[in-house]
Amino acid sequence: MSIQELHETKDYPIQELCAIAGVARSAYYKWLNREVPKQEQDTQYLAQLIVLIYHDDEVNQTYVYRRMTSQMNAWGVRCSENKVLRIMRILRIQSQIRKKRKVYPRVNPDHLAKNVLDREFKAQEPNEKWCTDITEMKDERGKKQFLSAVIDLYDNSIVAFKLSKRNDNHLVESTLIEAFAQNPNVQSIIHSDRGSQYTSHMYHDLKEIYGFTLSMSRAGYCIDNQPIERFFGTLKAEYYYRKSFSSTEQLENGIHNYIDFYNWRRVTLTFKGLAPKLYRRQYQGAA
Repeated sequence: MSIQELHETKDYPIQELCAIAGVARSAYYKWLNREVPKQEQDTQYLAQLIVLIYHDDEVNQTYVYRRMTSQMNAWGVRCSENKVLRIMRILRIQSQIRKKRKVYPRVNPDHLAKNVLDREFKAQEPNEKWCTDITEMKDERGKKQFLSAVIDLYDNSIVAFKLSKRNDNHLVESTLIEAFAQNPNVQSIIHSDRGSQYTSHMYHDLKEIYGFTLSMSRAGYCIDNQPIERFFGTLKAEYYYRKSFSSTEQLENGIHNYIDFYNWRRVTLTFKGLAPKLYRRQYQGAA
């Protein structure tokens, strides 16, 4: 901490602080009353903004320098990525490090499908291609909460999601019913892995009801379902791994809040700083 900061926050005497630092009082007051160059003022202002964004409850200390720059540019503060990176390094601010995902055993399927998506993760319009999967989280007591979600490859928005204490067919079924209730009459390609829910008779019946095209990852190739895997990784790195939850209800509420933030407010560099749902609005406005 600086002499000025220690004096203002701790009320330590200036004379003693200067003596400890080996600085003459006259030199300190000369520095204190100096005219601060505009470049230094601008840097200090950027540093204050970076700290403000970094500690925002929703951002939750997860933005890397590129996303931080995009957020400030969206606020009308023009700055370069290199300068933001330099300031973040000085402030010792860095984003959350991801953890490795678990590997789950294979299952014997009832119904299989080809990899129709074939890692073509770009879509020309909303609801053309969806990916879906389930991930597991726990509260402090070890009680599990399973998240089933559907992501749209046009804007990477979460189309629908459901939470349950059980990882079963009903969880997947209710997620897809919600997705089609929010987007009636669409006929998407829906890509999944070969988990038991997605190869079940139930899932095949949903395909007949809603008319979507089945697509499944090859056995052992989780990268075939990369968009939803990436979302789960982002959710866990930016929120789940950095919090503790006394109950599954608290965990459930937190996931709801994070997905709302992700869809509507989280900076997305691919979309020039727009959150997924805001980027989707541009398509709807042009239609």
